Amino acid sequence: MQSFEHPTQEAETKWHHWQVAAPELATEIRSMDGVEEALLKVWEGSDFVAQYGLKSPELMLQMLQSGCLSRRYADQEMDGLLRNSLAEVKDEAALHQVLRRFRNEQMVRIIWRDLTQTAPLAETLADLSALADACVSRALSLLYDWATEKQGVPRSEEGEQQYLVVLGMGKLGARELNLSSDIDLIFAYPEPGETDGARPIPNEQFFIRLCQQLVKALNSQTVDGFVFRVDARLRPFGDAGPLAFSFDAMETYYQSHAREWERYAMIKARVVAGDAAAGREIMSMLQPFIYRRYLDFGAIESIRDMKRLISRELKRKGMADNVKLGPGGIREIEFIGQAFQLIRGGREPELQIRPILQVLQVLGDKQQLSQDEVAELTEAYRFLRLVENRIQAWKDRQTHLLPDSPGGRLRIARSMGFDDWTSFFAALEVHRFRVQAHFDNVFALSEEVVAESPLQAVWQEDLEDEQAIELLQQSGYSDGVTVLSRLAGFRQGHACRSLGQRGQHRLQELMPVLLEAVTQSPAPDVTLERILKILESITRRTAYLALLVENPTALIQLVKLVGISPWIALQVARHPLLLDEMLDPRRLYTPLKREGLEAELETALAAVEEDDLEQQMERMRQFTQSNMLRVAAADLTGVIPLMVVSDYLTEIAETITCKVMEQAWDTLVSKYGRPSNAAAEDKGFAVIGYGKLGGIELGYGSDLDMVFLHGNDNPNRMTDGERAIANDLFYARMGQRMIHMYTTRTPAGILYEVDMRLRPNGNSGMLVSSLQAFEEYQKNAAWTWEHQALLRARAVAGDGAVIKEFERIRREVLSRERDAEKLREDVREMREKMRTSLDKSNGAQFDIKQGAGGIADIEFMVQYNVLRWAHKHPDLLDWTDNIRLLESLARHRLFEGEVAQRLAENYRALRAVYHRKALSDLPGLVSDDELLKEREQVQALWRQLMTA
Repeated sequence: MQSFEHPTQEAETKWHHWQVAAPELATEIRSMDGVEEALLKVWEGSDFVAQYGLKSPELMLQMLQSGCLSRRYADQEMDGLLRNSLAEVKDEAALHQVLRRFRNEQMVRIIWRDLTQTAPLAETLADLSALADACVSRALSLLYDWATEKQGVPRSEEGEQQYLVVLGMGKLGARELNLSSDIDLIFAYPEPGETDGARPIPNEQFFIRLCQQLVKALNSQTVDGFVFRVDARLRPFGDAGPLAFSFDAMETYYQSHAREWERYAMIKARVVAGDAAAGREIMSMLQPFIYRRYLDFGAIESIRDMKRLISRELKRKGMADNVKLGPGGIREIEFIGQAFQLIRGGREPELQIRPILQVLQVLGDKQQLSQDEVAELTEAYRFLRLVENRIQAWKDRQTHLLPDSPGGRLRIARSMGFDDWTSFFAALEVHRFRVQAHFDNVFALSEEVVAESPLQAVWQEDLEDEQAIELLQQSGYSDGVTVLSRLAGFRQGHACRSLGQRGQHRLQELMPVLLEAVTQSPAPDVTLERILKILESITRRTAYLALLVENPTALIQLVKLVGISPWIALQVARHPLLLDEMLDPRRLYTPLKREGLEAELETALAAVEEDDLEQQMERMRQFTQSNMLRVAAADLTGVIPLMVVSDYLTEIAETITCKVMEQAWDTLVSKYGRPSNAAAEDKGFAVIGYGKLGGIELGYGSDLDMVFLHGNDNPNRMTDGERAIANDLFYARMGQRMIHMYTTRTPAGILYEVDMRLRPNGNSGMLVSSLQAFEEYQKNAAWTWEHQALLRARAVAGDGAVIKEFERIRREVLSRERDAEKLREDVREMREKMRTSLDKSNGAQFDIKQGAGGIADIEFMVQYNVLRWAHKHPDLLDWTDNIRLLESLARHRLFEGEVAQRLAENYRALRAVYHRKALSDLPGLVSDDELLKEREQVQALWRQLMTA
């Protein structure tokens, strides 16, 4: 067996040499409590610190005496210390010397605190990053001042002084620098121009020289070592590009020439030095390049390609034991988090962060990763980063390879708190195995999935037609001839033929898996037809193909729901962004209640500029569609009962209505000031929901029946802004703006159809009524059918005072005593008019809503009885939905026997069928021989209650 000196013996030997060389200092150190033990532990783990102590024993003692090895630095303390050290520096030679000596001293401090476990990993990484920030920033400041003294100040064509901006990339950008990391930098300046010196030079030349001096100050090796190795190859065009770019040149590059991996690199970009205002400007410019507005699943393929290249290179160089780049290493954890950032960051601003552990936590909070996955990846990351630091602490060299010598292995094991290499390596392998499993789960190679599908030959036309038809039918398709014909038509259609090379590749990956997945649906032939229509609508954006290729779960959910509901198929075809909802079944089948809806809507709008109305409306539409899809998915699969579906759909509409009102209000107030009738925290405005919205009975695709009210009772009062207008006009414009936000067609369609015809005087009336006018109309001019409508009305958004007044008016109007026979006649007459104009029943089909014995008959019976008895039983007016109104009527025994119960049962049965028709994208008609029992009972009750 190969013999080696135990790491502890090595450290003790060095300590003995130190005591011989500096006996007085050694005595001083031995007198400090616990320091000798700590020193031996550090020297065992870091030859770099040991050599520093042997070369500079006085400096080592000063650090021990000052207490800097035992305490945490405050924010900006590192920068302040370097600033003080550079206070007397007058030239580049002195700058180089001070920087290197300061760097070495701080590295000793950081390594000491790391190896003695005085500092947690997060502090070590933050200190290293702060050290790099300070060195870059302070060196740049001095070099810029010296350069302007010699060459003049660089100025734009308008004469504004120009400064360099330094972007830190990678681990420096994320403040995750390791012990011997190089620093990736990109340099930029705002505008072209020239210096104002005696011999002007172009800004580009000035800044390139400045960058060269800065790189030299940090990177060059002197007798004092180096500061940080600098890598500037991540800049536009790499080594072929100039060292510094103007902002315009940067923008042109990233818009036109940048490759996918450069988006990955930019995720961690941070301004580490230079002008702060210019830094904010360039980061804002880069934001759309890094984070796309749409879900970009093509990023997975790009990152996977990067991983393949790294793995191939590691195998070629024999570096499987690289804790950073090897299997289950640090880079795989970063790839997992950053893949989600690239895909979702544009739509989910919470992911626009740099530190990987924070990214993982957000992914766990958003249920993109399970909490177990987050916990295992977090634990593995911390372990691997500690191993990386302990490898590099030994010689202050940039390496990520596990040592291969017995002594080196034991040293690493001991520095990690293990007694021997075997136990350390076993723990390391557990972490690497878990990381690799999670990585493979996220980046599953789609080629392997495709190869498993026996239907690959059908899609690739490798079989004769007879063979393909037979294989399709054996797989579960009913009509192989028709299916094959549909596939041929899809393949030859414009959508497929117009695909580029990347799109064709993704389609070739997707189709065999898709054909296989569809065979698991109840009706594969129908399901495939619907999905092909979806594919025709999404092929223009190959990112959606990538989503389905990369996410088998999403494909399975799509097939499942499309197989059940043509309505869902139509919605996804119209709005492909809904495919995002298929990614996580936990989210897909768990529709949100009001609080969750409000939080999600706030998040969706948080990334949109306040004055970007178009994007605000687009995000609202996406929010509404995705949440309606979740309700439909939960509905179709029985997760939520039918009578709760309308509650969910109504809460979506209410949440949107509150936001639409709020944004319309803010816009109008910024233009005209506040209406003088609106109290400090109020708007003096309310939205009243009628019909299905008021009755909490919205269905899929329902429009919104609404009335707008305001509390202004004086037509002469004005708003308080510089461009003051009459209060009435303010509210009218507010109503117009709200309708515009609901009904304008954007790429995602409209928000809701809006029906305002139930306002006083219908279409000929004011768009927004005052409470005074509304009350007068309801009490003196409204027809009985308008009071029937008012029964279903309730406030859904707005000012509490206005809502309170509306509720008073509603109760006073509806609780008036009425002539029972006159009321019955009016209600019956209105029902006949509706039936005549709206009933689509014929000899073959029955109109579920408007036909005799249908939903409307039940609603009219309920409304008649509430209006008849509300003067005696005011609590009948507490509810607006039919089921609870029936329960209230039954509680007061205003129906004989089981009439209320039978009406409620039939109402639920009819609503269920009507509801399913909507989900199937079919009209509300059934065969004339269906629902006979329900229709006959409703007709009998109609005769009993309404014709007596």
